[in-house]
Formats: sequence, C-alpha cells, structure tokens
Amino acid sequence: MVALFMSLIDVSIVNVALPSIQQGLDASQSELQWVLSGYALAFGVGLVAAGRAGDIYGRGALFIAGVAIFTAASIACGFAVDPAMLNIARAFQGIGSGLINPQAVGMIQQHFRGPERGRAFGFFGAAVGASVSVGPVLGGLLINWLGVENGWRWVFFVNIPVGIAAIALAMRWFPKPLINEQSEDPTQAPSVLRDLDPVGAVLLGLAVLAILLPFVEAGAGAWVWASLPIGLVLLAAWLWWERRQKRLGHNPMVDLGIFRVPSFTNGASLVSLYFVGITSVWVLLALYMQNGLGHSALDAGLIGLPSAILSGVAALWGGRQVARFGRRLVIAGLYFALFGLATSMLVVWLQSLGVVSEWWLLLSLSFIGIAQGMVISPNQTLTLADVPLTYAGSSGGIMQTGQRIGTSVGIAVITALSFWVLGSSGWSWAFITGFAAIMVVVVLTLLIAYHDLGRREHTA
Repeated sequence: MVALFMSLIDVSIVNVALPSIQQGLDASQSELQWVLSGYALAFGVGLVAAGRAGDIYGRGALFIAGVAIFTAASIACGFAVDPAMLNIARAFQGIGSGLINPQAVGMIQQHFRGPERGRAFGFFGAAVGASVSVGPVLGGLLINWLGVENGWRWVFFVNIPVGIAAIALAMRWFPKPLINEQSEDPTQAPSVLRDLDPVGAVLLGLAVLAILLPFVEAGAGAWVWASLPIGLVLLAAWLWWERRQKRLGHNPMVDLGIFRVPSFTNGASLVSLYFVGITSVWVLLALYMQNGLGHSALDAGLIGLPSAILSGVAALWGGRQVARFGRRLVIAGLYFALFGLATSMLVVWLQSLGVVSEWWLLLSLSFIGIAQGMVISPNQTLTLADVPLTYAGSSGGIMQTGQRIGTSVGIAVITALSFWVLGSSGWSWAFITGFAAIMVVVVLTLLIAYHDLGRREHTA
C-alpha cells in the first residue's frame, strides 16, 4: 500500500510543483504540459498488459520491478538538467507505476478472502483517495521549505527511501518463489509460461494511447483530435483479436467473458464515470485558490487536508462494512459527494458576495473526502468479487485504465468549460460551473449504482 500510495501521489504532487519546475529548468509551457502528460500516458497505456503479465508470471516479481523502475526514474527526475531529461524520466515513472498498480489489486484478490478482502481493499481505497489530496499538501510544503529554485527536485527525491524500503520488504515478505507465486490454476506446473498475447497487448496499448492523447494534450491544436477515431478503430481491432484468440483455443490477454459478469461491468463503468467527475474537484480547487484568490501552493493543498484524512478513515470503515451493506454503501457515498459539491458551490458564491471566507471549503470538501472512501474501495470489492482469479490482475488493470481515461477526459472537458465561463464571469462562477458539471456526472454515476443494486436484489 505504501508503494501504491507513492506511485499515485506522483499524479497530484507535481501539479503544485509546476511553477517551480518552470523556473528551475526554464521550461516552456509545452514542455511543462508533458511533465503531466508523459506520466499519465505511460501509466495508462500498459495497465492491462501489466496486470495480465502478473496473472501469468507472478505478481511479486513484477511489483518489485515496477518499484525499482519508479524509484530509479524518480532519481533521474530529481537530477534532471533540462526539460527533456525530466520528461523522459517522468515517462519511466509512469511505466513503473503501471506495473505496480495491477499487481496490488491482483495480490489482494489472490491472498485475501471474504471480509478480509473487503478490509484489504479498504486500505487500497484509502491509498487511492488520500493520494489525491495529500499530494498538493506535500508538494507545497517541500517547495516552501526548500525554495522555489530547487524545491521541486525533492518532490521526486522523497520517493527514494520509500522505494528502497518497499523492495527490501517485498523480498522478505512476498511468497516464494517470487516469479511463480500465482495459484490461480493448480493444474499448471509453476514453470509453465503461458501466452501473454503480445499482439493484444500492443493493440490495446496503442488504442489507449490514441484515446488519451487528445485529452491530455488538448492545447496542442485541432490535429491531435484525429487520434481519437484512430484509437476507437484500434479498440475494435483489439476486441476482434481477443475473440479470435479465445475461438482458436489460445489464452487471450483479457477473456471478454468477464464483461458478461454484471457486477464487474457495472462496477467498472461506475468507477470510470465517477473519476470523470470527481478528480476535477482538486484541479479546479487549486486553480481557484491560487489563480482566483492569490493563495500560495501550500494554502491550496492544505484546504483539502481534512478531506484527505476523512477519505482514508471512510475507506477503512467502508472496507469493513461492504460485506454488510453492499452496493448501498457506494450509493450513500455518492450522496455525500453531491452534498459536498453543492455546499462547496454555495461557499464560493457567498465568498464572492463577501459574506463568508473561502476557508469554509475545509468543511464542505470534507464530505467529498468521505465520499471518496465510501465509493472507491467498496466498489473495488463488489466489482471484482465474481471475477475468476485467473484474470484478477488484468481485470484490475481494466478498471484502472477506465479510471485513467475517465480522469483525463474529465479534467480536459470540465476545466475547458470552467475556462470558457472564466472569460466572461470571473473565477467564482468558473468554479461553480465546473462543480455543477461534476454534479451531473455524479448523478449519472448514481443511476448506474441504483441499476446494479436493483439487479442484485432481483438476483437475490
């Protein structure tokens, strides 16, 4: 969980470090964009293939390899002498993170059962939810303590001791032998290396890359949107190939039959749509606090700290209660999110009138933190409950790929909407409009949750 948290926090911690990076390396706006885009693309492209590789070859070895790549890339980021070196190192960080995440999901599926699995996913959800909010706080603290010129380097150097400790403890604690600890198919000899489906891995990787590119590089020009239909064609080609592999008796990278498991399809759709909306909250908040009200990066991070703490607490509680309440727990979390979004819009409107302070957002955003904990980890448990262990890693990779695509699409669309309103109405209304769009997405997510609840009750 610590290694997972380390890899996920690098998505948000860099946001507050961008001005410092720009000053320290004299980076252009385009080069600065790729500090974020290169990581996001490399992270998202290989998730499913990495998960399937873990299913086949052993999750422990790939986890350790991912941590090693991520740690080495963090060192390279910290010592970067120009934007090109930083962006190449960031891409390798993304590759390492893409190896770590599916193995974490797969190992929880493999080594935990029943209520214990729910509690394990509670820790997983706490790591995911808290990383979004803690990243800006940690980044702001490091830059405040160590200066604008070189403070950004320590945003990457802090990963080094965590990575070294994670590798050492994994070597000590993970089942042996590391390469073949998987147990999903007892009829297979441990030394048999089954088909990884490299053609399927390449097709899906290119499809995800082409679909993500216009959203993470939306400012590059109209030409970049040409990759979106190309990505959809590649996705169709991947689906055809996977069906062909299955028909010929080979092992596909993803057995598309898992999409006929309603709990998996509904849960994966729910969390992907949820990430379309909710991850934009912290982007809009940082822009509003810093650009709209003139606060420091540290202030922008601290305002989300109560939310981060409550997210972790709610995830741990939700992990223990998911077996008891099931999908209703996720539905309750979505209502908390709607209440937090609505009250945050109210605070910003009243602040624009001079009635209240913007620091009332500390309270309203706390409800969104509670929602994070009640939605992410319980949904993970419910979604993967009926998936065969043979595809634990690849199914987890599919879910996380959906989250990455949802995050990129949501941030691109919702921030574009907010900037469009900003041109005529100022930061308060830009913030309110963005949060209203997020509320619409959360309501759609709620409809999927109710649909899955109805299906479960009908089946019962």
